[in-house]
Parts: sequence; C-alpha cells; structure tokens
Amino acid sequence: MPKTWRLLVSAAFFTLIEPVAVTVLVPWLLLPAHPVTATGAVFVFGVVPIICGALIYIRCAADFIFAGRGTPAPYDPPVFLVERGLYRYTRNPMYVGVVGAVAGEALLFHSVSLAVYAAVLLAGFHLRVVFYEERVLRKTFGGLYDDYCRRVPRWLWRR
Repeated sequence: MPKTWRLLVSAAFFTLIEPVAVTVLVPWLLLPAHPVTATGAVFVFGVVPIICGALIYIRCAADFIFAGRGTPAPYDPPVFLVERGLYRYTRNPMYVGVVGAVAGEALLFHSVSLAVYAAVLLAGFHLRVVFYEERVLRKTFGGLYDDYCRRVPRWLWRR
C-alpha cells in the first residue's frame, strides 16, 4: 500500500478511536436520554462549533498526512513539522476544534455536565501540550520548533 494510503487508513482508524470517543461517545454517556431542546440562535451557536470542530480536525489530519507525512496518532506522528493551514494561527488547532465541538454540544443540549467536560478537556489538553507534546516536539524538531513557537501562539491568544 503506498505511504499516503497507509497514512489515510491509520488516521481514519485513530479518528474512530480517540476524537470520536471524546466528542461523541463520552458526551452521549454524559447525557441521559436528553433531546435537543435548543432553538433559534442557541441552536445555531451549538451546531456551528460542532461542525467547525469536525472540519478543523479533518483539515489538520490532512495537513499531518500530506505536509507532515504522519497522522494525528501518537504511534504514527508526522516526520515533518506542520506549519501550514490552521497551524499558522495556533500550534494546537485540533484541540481547539475538539473543545469547541464539545462546547457546542453543551449549548445544543443545555447541558452543564458537557460544559464542565469541555472545561476539563481544555485543562487536560493544556497540561498534555505543556508537559509532554512540546517537549517531544522540541526534541524531534529542535530549533525549527523553537522558531515556530516564537511565531505562533500555543492557543488562539498570546499573553
């Protein structure tokens, strides 16, 4: 199987395990038979981040495959630093998309438990990035990653 096809299959497999579990399975478990009650603007403000979160993830996974020659999966990471697409604006757009999607679900379902879950995800992603991923990326890409960090904020803002 050519390398690109292998990466596509690997990314699809990983996506079914982790991001789908985080954005679909866990929220489903947190919501007791809870129908969508949002209407009007609240419905839109709930659905838009969910759709955007999914599109962000797909775009970033494609950038990992085609520019980084790897996948979002920790067992098959990119071999080249990805600095294109949404990675020009934040070093962690996948996490931003996932938290946004879960926050949208919280709005859509009027769910405090999903809002708390989104906050816990954000905190967990931040800790993972700061204490694990950035260290690995510095070790892997050295000065190239340091330069990237100077140019692009970790999240969507700078202190």
